[in-house]
This record gives sequence, structure tokens and C-alpha cells, in this order.
Amino acid sequence: MSNLVAEMGSAFLCARLGLRGELQHANYIGNWLKVLQQDFRALVKAASQAQKAFEYLYALVEGPKVEEPEAERLAA
Repeated sequence: MSNLVAEMGSAFLCARLGLRGELQHANYIGNWLKVLQQDFRALVKAASQAQKAFEYLYALVEGPKVEEPEAERLAA
């Protein structure tokens, strides 16, 4: 399962960073279809873990998020 999480996270990062090229994310993730068809929760769990990994790695590239003060956010 960790390979699927890594591949999904990689796909998220490439999409967010606009990386192009001969990426094979869809083909690789497609190989997991048998597992995912037998256990839908596996997809949700892998996607959740991939999202967390993506957010961590993206924060390393872009820097930490700066939270808006509550009053400014409500005024927007």
C-alpha cells in the first residue's frame, strides 16, 4: 500500500508544481485496480495518506502556511 500512497502523492505534487513529461502515474495506479475494487476503503486510506504527504512536502517547497487573522478572513 505504501507504494500506492507514494505514487498518488507524487502525482499530486507533479500536478500542483506543473511538472510535465512522460509521467506514468495513471498506468501505475491503474495496476492497483484489483486491490481497490476489492476494498474501496483502501483507496480512501491511500488518498488520505498521500494528501498528508503532499501537504508536508509542498510546505517544504513553498514554506509554511501563514494563517490569516480571523477578522481579516471574515471580512474577505
